[in-house]
Amino acid sequence: MPDHRRTFLKNTMLLTASAWIHAPSVHAQLADSFSPDVLDGVAKSDIIDTDKIDIKLPKIAEKGMAVPITVTSSLANIHTISLWVEKNPVPLVATFRLSSQLDAFVSARLTMAETSDVIVLVATRDAIYRAKERVKIVIGGCGT
Repeated sequence: MPDHRRTFLKNTMLLTASAWIHAPSVHAQLADSFSPDVLDGVAKSDIIDTDKIDIKLPKIAEKGMAVPITVTSSLANIHTISLWVEKNPVPLVATFRLSSQLDAFVSARLTMAETSDVIVLVATRDAIYRAKERVKIVIGGCGT
């Protein structure tokens, strides 16, 4: 009778060792994706402004700890939706990869450092589309 515990431990150790070996390269790729200057390169590329991206978020938010956002779109063949907060130290907040069988719907909560534009980039097979909304962050709930 085989010893299942020993086999399990051996496989777990091999998997953990493999993950540790590959972790630095994965970490480096993630660090590049979320670097503060990555928005500069995106802003200069060929992006199409559209009204086919619907962004729902408050115009004024108290503090900026958990600003709710919902994104939907009527564009066809969407495979990626990315959320950016322009004036955050790290502008890229999240990227969602969508299946072609799903409706384009994303909901999240953003942390915002200050009043800023929230930019939504939607990538389809054909192009990258952009929509943006401004959110004013007020401290203590006193916005003017």
